[in-house]
Amino acid sequence: MTAFVELDHPGPSATDGEIAAINLESARRGAWARFAQNPRLPGVAEEIVDSEHLASQFLGDLDVLDRLDVLALQFARADDSSRATLVQAEVASAAHRFDDARGYLARAAQTGAPREAIERQALAIDQACGVGLDAVLAARRGFARASGRLEDLVPLGALLADLERFAEADAVYKQAFFSYDDVSPFPLAWVCFQLGMLWGELVPAPDPALAAVWYRRAIAYLPGYVKARVHLAEIHASHDRTGDAEALLLPALSSRDPEVNWRLADVLAAQGRVDEAERQLDAARFGFDRLLERHLLAFADHAAEFYAGSGNDGRRALELARTNVANRPTRRAVKQADAIALIADAAGASDLHEACGAGTSV
Repeated sequence: MTAFVELDHPGPSATDGEIAAINLESARRGAWARFAQNPRLPGVAEEIVDSEHLASQFLGDLDVLDRLDVLALQFARADDSSRATLVQAEVASAAHRFDDARGYLARAAQTGAPREAIERQALAIDQACGVGLDAVLAARRGFARASGRLEDLVPLGALLADLERFAEADAVYKQAFFSYDDVSPFPLAWVCFQLGMLWGELVPAPDPALAAVWYRRAIAYLPGYVKARVHLAEIHASHDRTGDAEALLLPALSSRDPEVNWRLADVLAAQGRVDEAERQLDAARFGFDRLLERHLLAFADHAAEFYAGSGNDGRRALELARTNVANRPTRRAVKQADAIALIADAAGASDLHEACGAGTSV
């Protein structure tokens, strides 16, 4: 069993995460109420985008993309300025509709949108798609040097991790974490999660004990952080700590994120609770299917991983992985598609062997 370690430094302090989540929901609803009264109020549509992104990223609210589509449509009807076009670009990008997002940015440029706003969105799209990464890296370094803010350092760290410059990524993430001087727990939870991903999944020789430390820190800052709970539960389950994994996942079921159902199904199956596991697996399959119908590009990668594993549909997994690569040909997406192709080929060969065996039996 892996020993779970702790870091010596306690890290920056922040507002209680449960209170912060309540405040976020209140602010989100308030922004929508102001938007309903007057969609053209300065900054209100942009505030909605920001709060909805936080609800999706941290709290697993998968209805966010639907609400953002409504926002973009209603704002475009009410406001013909570059503000509406920039919001449309950000909404499209959130759903991984990157070609649409680039089109909106081009229109925003024609209508006089601020240059830096366009550049930052374009940069995020290029990074998400793995395009022109040398130029993206130079720009990310420039932003990080100029501001020294966590919000600029974390995307730089993520890019360095994508480029497999792991030691640099670790240093940048830690700079972001230990230099943070605000009180919101969301950014701190974000960088802790990124460090967990770095050490748990991205480095050539993963260190699950160190990854677990960072995931636990993310959850300590924000108890409702669904993705952090899922990833830490996977580590616990892989070391036969299925009770700990289940305890992490059960509170996250209310998010309706199908990955929670999926990982819980695996935990229950490992405990021999077959009927319960099957119910959770059915819920996961239903959830992924529902998301793919509405937002295929946004969830193709996670759904591909599900169907390649517990979802037990290699052909669909490969279709989804290839869809993801066509949309955003990053190193990680290509690796995923190649790995799933090998799984599908192996499954096909096994099926063929069984069929041939059956055909020659007497």
